[in-house]
Amino acid sequence: MGFLKRILRGGATEESLRNVSDGSFETLTDEELQAHMGIRTYGVFELTDAIRPSYDLRIVPRQGFRHDEYVDEASDTKTPVIMASATRESLMDLFLDMIEPLGEVVDVVLETSHRAGSGHDDLYREHIDMPVLKSILLEFEDLLLNDGCTGIAVINPSKRQEVQLDEHKLLIAYGEPLKAFESVLISGDVYPEQDIRFITEAEHVHSSNERLYDQFNVLKNRLGMDGEEFAGSSW
Repeated sequence: MGFLKRILRGGATEESLRNVSDGSFETLTDEELQAHMGIRTYGVFELTDAIRPSYDLRIVPRQGFRHDEYVDEASDTKTPVIMASATRESLMDLFLDMIEPLGEVVDVVLETSHRAGSGHDDLYREHIDMPVLKSILLEFEDLLLNDGCTGIAVINPSKRQEVQLDEHKLLIAYGEPLKAFESVLISGDVYPEQDIRFITEAEHVHSSNERLYDQFNVLKNRLGMDGEEFAGSSW
């Protein structure tokens, strides 16, 4: 889960906006920024309210997935990864289907960068039944899709597998075997595109507001996290 620079634009809206670097957003007027934030569709691909690409559209959002790998710098361990981008209409259903292969009882990490300055905090909950988790996630679908300061990961430590719906609203699956996750994506019309580039790979802007932050706090309490911070995966 990412570490991003937080930028507050006073006077534009109540939204808090964050981007990865000083760049094209810094030169925009408030009117230009609001017009860009108001664009939700690129071709047939619809974004959630959580994030927007760079103003110059260095990367145009589109649907697809690619294989990658995560390298642990401390141990040099390599973990296979699938990264996927899906249109708004199918995003939540895909996430719920992708966490199903993780098992009947899982751990949950809830990421927040609402009050974290240049970084983020991770909150951890162990041992939650999958049906209970899915019910809670559906209740908070608005938050999970539209808040650019909230991300969630579902983990099965014994399988050494994890599925994320991150702050950028990308779907990310870690650990072997990946076949079940690939099948879910393909069944949802998300196909392998090894040349696909994601919104995270260029300048972009995140969006949140106080209403979503309040929802985040309710979700945190519903998951029984109570503000406990978590430093990393239990793998």
